[in-house]
Amino acid sequence: MKKAIRGFLWLMIFCLTAVAVAIATAAWWGWKRPVPMRTPVVDYLIDAGSTPRQIAMAMRNAGIDIQPEAFVWLARLSGRDKWLKAGAYEAREGETPWTLLNRMANGDMTQVRLTFPEGWTFAQIRAALNANPQIRHDTQNMDDPSLLQRLKLDANAPEGLFYPDTYVFTPGSSDLDILRRAAQAGRQTLERAWADRDADLPLDTPYQALILASIIEKETGSSADRARIAGVFINRLKIGMPLQTDPTVIYGLGADYQGRLRKRDLERDTPWNTYTRTGLPPTPISSPGKAALLAALHPERHKYLYFVSRGDGTSEFSTDLAAHNRAVAKYILKR
Repeated sequence: MKKAIRGFLWLMIFCLTAVAVAIATAAWWGWKRPVPMRTPVVDYLIDAGSTPRQIAMAMRNAGIDIQPEAFVWLARLSGRDKWLKAGAYEAREGETPWTLLNRMANGDMTQVRLTFPEGWTFAQIRAALNANPQIRHDTQNMDDPSLLQRLKLDANAPEGLFYPDTYVFTPGSSDLDILRRAAQAGRQTLERAWADRDADLPLDTPYQALILASIIEKETGSSADRARIAGVFINRLKIGMPLQTDPTVIYGLGADYQGRLRKRDLERDTPWNTYTRTGLPPTPISSPGKAALLAALHPERHKYLYFVSRGDGTSEFSTDLAAHNRAVAKYILKR
């Protein structure tokens, strides 16, 4: 009886070993055969802490017809089972299990780009984040104060704090992480620019420089005019003259702005109306880029107090009101 049991156990061990060897052999020899896929390109996400088997199942669920047992053995035999990294990946038609395995072991993840252009408002930044299906929307139900608190930003308003740039991330990244990176980039850029500012500027804090830069960003797209326009605003601030800049009025109107400023809009007092109030508005009105920030802190030295758009992206500058009125008649009123 004991011999029969012993023989049966040895038979079982032999069979299990044979199965394991067969699976391992199939995994090893199948490493260079293309994996059937549901579509030519399949995106899939691997959660942190996933085992090789769980990774294989995630791939199958996404539409990659990989054999889980073979994948597990291929990962173990190659020693790559200890190096598989969580993240977002892309599988392409014709790729083999070995290619996919190496990609995950090397952490060669899918990357997505999202650009915040210069001059965007924070509302536009939030809308772009919310509209992107490859971002995890952790801030969607947060108001601005809650978001600032979550990001540990010591500010009363988010406008202008998030640096306009192109941000690269993996699908599934949190919008909080992207905003945190943009805030850090904005803070570092502002600190470096402020440390190298010109002397005798009527700006007491880096935040005031950020406010002025945001106005310059909205006033012109001409790189040649930025520093000169900055000089106009600096001259006005020095003598206590209202900045009288339309972009601040538009920002203060919010949703009431219908695409055209009227006289009553210029007379409607808001904290951002630089026709009815002197000095800088209380917050930035956009996200300024580095060029606008440098213009604010290194303005052109001149005696101009006025400027008006020529309609081609450049501006006409004047030192007195009479000359400015003539420029307005020529370029705006077409007289």
